[in-house]
Amino acid sequence: MASLNPSTTVLGIKNAKHLLRRASFVYTKTLIDQYATLTPNQAINLLLTTNARVVDLPYDPLPVATPDGFWTESTALATSFQGQFRKNIMVGGWWWYNAINSPNLKYKMSHFLSTCFTVESTGSGSATEFYDYIRLLLFYSYGNYKTLAKKMTLNNSMLTYLNNTSNSKTAPNENYAREFFELFTIGKGPQIGNGNYTNYTEADIVQAARVLTGFRRVAARNVIDSETQLPKGYNLFSQHHTSPKTFSSAFNNTVITAATTDVGMDAELNNFVNMVFNQQATAKNICRKLYIYFVKGTITSEVETDIITPLAQDFFSNGYEIAPIIRKLLESQHFYDLDDSDATNETIGGIIKSPLQQISEVCTYLQATISNPNTDPYNYYYKFWNLFAYNSFLTGSNMILFDPENVAGHPAYYQAPDFDKSWISASTLIARYRLGESLLDGNNRISGNATIITKINISTVIRTTNIISVANDPYILTSELCNALFAQNPDTNRVNHFMNSFLLQGLATFYWTNAWDDFIATGVNAVVETRLKLLVTNILRAPESQMF
Repeated sequence: MASLNPSTTVLGIKNAKHLLRRASFVYTKTLIDQYATLTPNQAINLLLTTNARVVDLPYDPLPVATPDGFWTESTALATSFQGQFRKNIMVGGWWWYNAINSPNLKYKMSHFLSTCFTVESTGSGSATEFYDYIRLLLFYSYGNYKTLAKKMTLNNSMLTYLNNTSNSKTAPNENYAREFFELFTIGKGPQIGNGNYTNYTEADIVQAARVLTGFRRVAARNVIDSETQLPKGYNLFSQHHTSPKTFSSAFNNTVITAATTDVGMDAELNNFVNMVFNQQATAKNICRKLYIYFVKGTITSEVETDIITPLAQDFFSNGYEIAPIIRKLLESQHFYDLDDSDATNETIGGIIKSPLQQISEVCTYLQATISNPNTDPYNYYYKFWNLFAYNSFLTGSNMILFDPENVAGHPAYYQAPDFDKSWISASTLIARYRLGESLLDGNNRISGNATIITKINISTVIRTTNIISVANDPYILTSELCNALFAQNPDTNRVNHFMNSFLLQGLATFYWTNAWDDFIATGVNAVVETRLKLLVTNILRAPESQMF
């Protein structure tokens, strides 16, 4: 029986690795050792803290002669800046650098929320408005999902992306209303008739679109939300539909009274959002999304009954507060595979890593030397993030960060029954398999071979950090690397395969011991660096390394 009962025992190494991978984008030996001594409750207390951002603002280092710099703070119209596509990429780079330097839930939750309230960065107005969208997700990462749904309605990026800024009383645009129901909140449910999806109907979409008329984008970003202090759109009452809106039996035939002023439009929106979130189906749909993102893609009838239903009831009862519900899920016995003995249905190692997860883990655990965007913005934002991480690796592995191919988002988060299996295809394997090689070489081995201004100096990392306990013992070295980079510890035969095939290459174990000891004595790493790069490259290519 799947159980939401909390696990109260100390995490240990295995569960600490699992929690850190699922709950943050920071995965280090130091954190694993720290969290291994904590109970899930203590660990999640730490994960729910908020660290100051290491990079306060995104920066555009181009054009080289006169960089646009901190363009998001300019009083000039955001759309007046050139290179909007490039600037969208820079915003993603700003978010990611903070994510891999913030060992908490905020960045994982903000990414999760981006899979619920999807905006394609390239279709969301200006890059500055996209930056405001990302900040809105961060603001509500530990906050209230229902409130976020209201705030998102007036977010300038969303107003542009789903055309609600052109939704008027004489020509209602149904795009945002449709996705608000289907993707952002209640979900369709089984279709039970023509235009009837159980949880709402086509007629409900028509009524919702009328509620949502008259909300407009503000390109100048000079309308500020009093709660978030972020720019938002405004209410244009002259374009608002002023008749009562009557919804179907799916919403108990609710009638929402029309606003009579621009201020009244906010109350009408609030009544509409309350109506949608007063449905248990809304809480269940959001909890299923949480489960797929944080636990695994398969929701069995047992999970639906024992996990989703009680989790959704708590979510509903607590007014859609995010922090308590994610705490309940990540503390549960089910999350740590402690509620059954079925080894064929494991949660740990039960999800294929997203490309975002893959690059974050490799860079943080193996301590890639990434340029600091505060002091070297050109090499970080342009040479590493733009040219390699975004346009080569993430694009090649079909996860263009914050820019999925459509409003439904990346198939891994919504497309049943494959879900995370969609990360692996013939077109994505080259980027996934050559990520480690690129970072270990410092050159783009995915395409072009150009320098990527980022490198994992693996022999130096092993010599100067604590990721390996006895580096001159080839078996301990190999097993500890495998244990760290795989979700489940491999057996002896698998460790021996990597050790003999790539580190020793048929030589006796003392060969490695002597080589490592020579490196420590002389500082000359030519032999050990070559062997270690081959070993780690192949560990990172292994099927076990694709799971977490």
